[in-house]
Amino acid sequence: MKKTQLYKIGELAKLAGVSVDTIRFYEEKGLIAPHSRSASGYRWFSEQELEKLRFIQRTKAVGFTLNEIAELMALKLHPDAHTCEEVKNVTLDKIDQVSAKIAELDKIRHSLQQLAVACDGGAHSSQHCTILQLLNSDTPL
Repeated sequence: MKKTQLYKIGELAKLAGVSVDTIRFYEEKGLIAPHSRSASGYRWFSEQELEKLRFIQRTKAVGFTLNEIAELMALKLHPDAHTCEEVKNVTLDKIDQVSAKIAELDKIRHSLQQLAVACDGGAHSSQHCTILQLLNSDTPL
C-alpha cells in the first residue's frame, strides 16, 4: 500500500508557488481542505490538495473567478455526475463575460481618446483645460 505524501502548509505553499495566506484563504473558501491535523494542531495537506492548488492557479490565470473555480472543481471532482458539455458551458459563459468586458473597455478607451484629442495640452492653467471642461459638462463622450 502506497503511503500518502503529506505536506505542512509552508511546504505546500512552496510547491504550489503561492503564499501561506493564499492557502488559508482557499481553505476558508472551501476550495481545499487539510488531509489531517497533527496532535499539535499542524494541518497536513495531501498530494490531492497540491493538485487542487495547481488547478486553481491555472483557472485563475485564464480569468475564472473563485466561484467559477469552485463550480469547475465540483465538475472535476464528480465526473460521473457531470458532462463535458457542462464544463464547456461554463467556459463559453466566461468567454461571453470577457467579450462584454472587452467591449466596455473599448468604449472607455474611445471616450478617453476623444478627451485627449479635444485637449491641446498647452501650458495654460488647468482652469481652461478642455478635458476637465468636458468631464464637467453634460456633453456625451
